[in-house]
Amino acid sequence: MAEPNPTHAQRRARVRCRLLAWLVGACVVASPALARELDVQEAIAQAQQQTQGKVLAVQTLRVGKRKIYRIKILTPAGQVRIVQIAAEQ
Repeated sequence: MAEPNPTHAQRRARVRCRLLAWLVGACVVASPALARELDVQEAIAQAQQQTQGKVLAVQTLRVGKRKIYRIKILTPAGQVRIVQIAAEQ
């Protein structure tokens, strides 16, 4: 049995679905280009916000193509913690 002609609302819904699928695909393809790299000051701010501590030392490490900030923090409780933050966000 053949399907009847789609109504105007059905055609609009199909167009919207195709547009949404295209937009999602475009976002997935473009997302690496939109990735932003944190600088060391931003990484320090993130580490301090996570721990509420004082920064003792910072190292920038390369693991393959990735850049990682290794931040040594003295917590308010007197413990030393190491926080690692990826530069690519």
